Amino acid sequence: MPLAALVPLSTASSGAASSANAASAAGFSGPSACSQTLPITAPPGARVESVTAVQQSGGTLTFPAQPPLPAPPPVTGVPAYCEITVTLNHPGVDDHARVKVWAPVEGWNGRFQGAGGSGYSAGDFGVPLAEGVKKGYAVGSTDAGVTLSFIDVSAWALTPDGRVNQPLLENFASRSVHDLAVVGKAVTKAYYGRAASYSYWNGCSTGGRQGYLEAQRYPDDFDGILAAAPAVNWSKWAVAAQWPNVVMNQEHNVLSKCEFDAFNAAAVEACDRLDGVADGIIGRPLDCTWDPARLIGKKIVCDGKELTISTADATVVRRIWQGPVSPSGQKLWYGLTRGSDFGGLAATLPGPDGSSVAYTFPISNTWIQTFLKEQPAFDTSKITYSEFAKLFRQSEAEYTALIGSDDPDLSGFRKAGGKLLSWHGLADQLIFPQGTINYRQRVDRVLGGTERVDDFYRLFLAPGVAHCQSGIGPAPTDPLAALVKWVEEGKAPATLPASMTRADGQVVTSNLCRYPQVSQYLGHGDPAAAGSYRCIRHG
Repeated sequence: MPLAALVPLSTASSGAASSANAASAAGFSGPSACSQTLPITAPPGARVESVTAVQQSGGTLTFPAQPPLPAPPPVTGVPAYCEITVTLNHPGVDDHARVKVWAPVEGWNGRFQGAGGSGYSAGDFGVPLAEGVKKGYAVGSTDAGVTLSFIDVSAWALTPDGRVNQPLLENFASRSVHDLAVVGKAVTKAYYGRAASYSYWNGCSTGGRQGYLEAQRYPDDFDGILAAAPAVNWSKWAVAAQWPNVVMNQEHNVLSKCEFDAFNAAAVEACDRLDGVADGIIGRPLDCTWDPARLIGKKIVCDGKELTISTADATVVRRIWQGPVSPSGQKLWYGLTRGSDFGGLAATLPGPDGSSVAYTFPISNTWIQTFLKEQPAFDTSKITYSEFAKLFRQSEAEYTALIGSDDPDLSGFRKAGGKLLSWHGLADQLIFPQGTINYRQRVDRVLGGTERVDDFYRLFLAPGVAHCQSGIGPAPTDPLAALVKWVEEGKAPATLPASMTRADGQVVTSNLCRYPQVSQYLGHGDPAAAGSYRCIRHG
């Protein structure tokens, strides 16, 4: 295939800024051959084991499922690209960490993008690479020398003698992200003959945590960081996510999905109008103080059977919403927001006798079994309230420095000129948005207040949106484009455009407000249209 010159940026990448046309202005005429002889310098503390390069034709790409999740939808219209894999080794660590970069043969937009992972996977060699190269980016991801499984750590987490494999955990937690930034940009420069004009990070969940970690520890790696629904307080969150399971088992009362749904429906009915309009979404769930005790005595029908909500049922829901506390009543971390689907952390399944049993969230379950107890067969269903508090403190003490990712001092990132754009769904059923808000509040205190921090770090909250993109509320439509415009044109996003399509085909639009502002209905106009709302200062 002949190598063509860089196409105009406006046709290469959705929402991209024209300033990256510097690639053609600098005399760039096309990439080099897709070759494993590309000169790649290893990051500090690592050495390059191998470099492979394979020319790929693109087209429609399909990717396998990662159980229990189904296979993702195919990605169509992927251009021809060079797939370059660099394998790294860290002296003293028995690892073989792969960094994979897809570089479009034609239409490179002059940018490099790092793609984050999910759960216990530091990266993704599938859809994020395909979507990135489709938009004109040279895009890379990493397996951190562990695996690409987001829930199964059995192949790497423990050493043969049953202790936590600290070097590989460090790979997953932090080292691999910096390696990806260094190697990814080096591959891009070697392949195209010039350095990327701008570099970006793009990740959600674990990928969001990685983005925050980059801003904290490696502030020069990326010009812009997009970090959604970040597990930014991992050492706290990874234990706190087990709390709903502990509550149901300790209270000996496992509610069914139908019963949980009844509590959420009542909370929505009570708090729906806090933002001025009844639209089936709690726009301000942190202001919703509806007491689940108010549902005691209500009769509901589940699977054709009439049930009566009990005091014990209300106690379970109250504790889950309240979040974890110590036996003495000290608040440890946050709980689910009202309106969030209980079917994430508080999911229940039918038991053998027809009653409900508590489902265990695999990320938190594995964290406790493997990284805290070093016993993969440890039965987490037997954790008492007292033991839970001890596990929470143990996780904080042993792992905050390694994987906490919640250092509020972002002065280095601000000095480097970086921009951090973050958003979080307020109905996130897996990672508590209050943790992200707490982090932003601490950054404000350290770096001089909201207005000064807004110059380089903006947080947007999405009512009704669940983890990363699902839910019943409008999710951001192209936050990466907003970040690119901020970095390259200096146009900071005042709001973040969002939309969703309802089951009946109606499109709902919204302009997400930047924290600490909230959305307020104007009192007139279509409640499903963004123009019917304004952002106001809250509190």
